[in-house]
Amino acid sequence: MSESSELTVTVHPSTASIPASTWNRLAAGGSARPQNPFLEHAFFLALEESGSATARTGWQPQHIVVSRDDTAVGLMPLFLKSHSMGEYVFDHAWADAIERAGGHYYPKLQCSVPFTPASAPKLLAADTQTQILLLEAAQALTGKLDASSVHATFVTENEEKIGAATGWLTRYDTQFHWSNDGYESFDAFLDTLQSRKRKSIKRERREALIDGITCEWVTGNDLTESHWDAFYEFYMDTGARKWGRPYLNREFFSLISETMSDRIVLMLARDGAQYIAGALNFLGSDTLYGRNWGAVRDVPFLHFELCYYQAIDFAIAHGLKRVEAGAQGQHKLARGYAPVTTRSIHYLAHPGLRRALAEYLEDERRYVELQNSELADYTPFRKG
Repeated sequence: MSESSELTVTVHPSTASIPASTWNRLAAGGSARPQNPFLEHAFFLALEESGSATARTGWQPQHIVVSRDDTAVGLMPLFLKSHSMGEYVFDHAWADAIERAGGHYYPKLQCSVPFTPASAPKLLAADTQTQILLLEAAQALTGKLDASSVHATFVTENEEKIGAATGWLTRYDTQFHWSNDGYESFDAFLDTLQSRKRKSIKRERREALIDGITCEWVTGNDLTESHWDAFYEFYMDTGARKWGRPYLNREFFSLISETMSDRIVLMLARDGAQYIAGALNFLGSDTLYGRNWGAVRDVPFLHFELCYYQAIDFAIAHGLKRVEAGAQGQHKLARGYAPVTTRSIHYLAHPGLRRALAEYLEDERRYVELQNSELADYTPFRKG
């Protein structure tokens, strides 16, 4: 950087206030398009314009942009939050401890893709110096907004290292991902499994599609509002039972269908003319990301078929490297999904709290690393 270059930091109160071309250029990191679909400007804009992630729902945009000589060179998607819902990295115990001690945990700042537990870059800049500046700008913002902390969740391994070097605390967790070892078919994948596991998966697939139930993949221009009407009914039913209040509204799905249809794969189960279940996936450059699922009929193993086995079929058919099927779920292990470490970094404005959490998180990281090592021994693949 030349001495004459002038760096400025701007906080944007909406996704709409940042040009899509600027956002996507930074998120793409030199590629023609962001490799991860959740980093696209259109995804964040749909969350905002649908009213799913706004100040009213506890997600007030505070996106940080770093510019050099009036050209944006860094972006940090950031939200001021009044709760910890929709994050998938649980800090409720931290909030309770601070409140009991007479302090306040909310508001806090959250650097993430709302309602999306998928690892992706969050410090969108080409050089480490700008990434550090983004972290420092977020720290400074805690004072201006009287926020207790900043949390960047589902970050990359490199961002974890940058955060640690900047004094942020690191936290680990576990997900289960399927990896494509150049399989030519689902049967080729099954051939790598232990006999008992292979038979179990075949049985589950047969029973899921019993009595003439069929599955179809819908993507791109084939997606219609009728498909979204059916899926939203599934989503609302499952969301109401799991979370009490689903995070996404009906308008969100219409908006992403208008702007990102080529990155959407809707997997639907049909009984005759009626759709009875569906799974929403997003397509990255080499990864299929499973997001939401729902059903209006209880069919044994249909969840596994739509969310895991159909996803594997799709990945093999399209030469994708991975399937990421969402947060948690050790039941995925028996179905060929292996443990993977996910990372988040945290800045606590209060020095005492930061010291107290540092020791706890160090122990937690050791536990997660040990757990993932042990879980890897329980994958269904043939040994040796």
